Amino acid sequence: MQSSHVDALKAKHAGLEARLHDEQTRPAPDIAMIQKLKKQKLLIKEELTAS
Repeated sequence: MQSSHVDALKAKHAGLEARLHDEQTRPAPDIAMIQKLKKQKLLIKEELTAS
């Protein structure tokens, strides 16, 4: 896998992590959004480990 693609995936993963943290620390977190963000992070992590 190309290095730029891996870097892009890592950046996207970090962005999702930040969004997840923001959502979890809100006064009334959206559980569905948290689950969606976690699923997206997992898919990116799987793609990174497959390379």
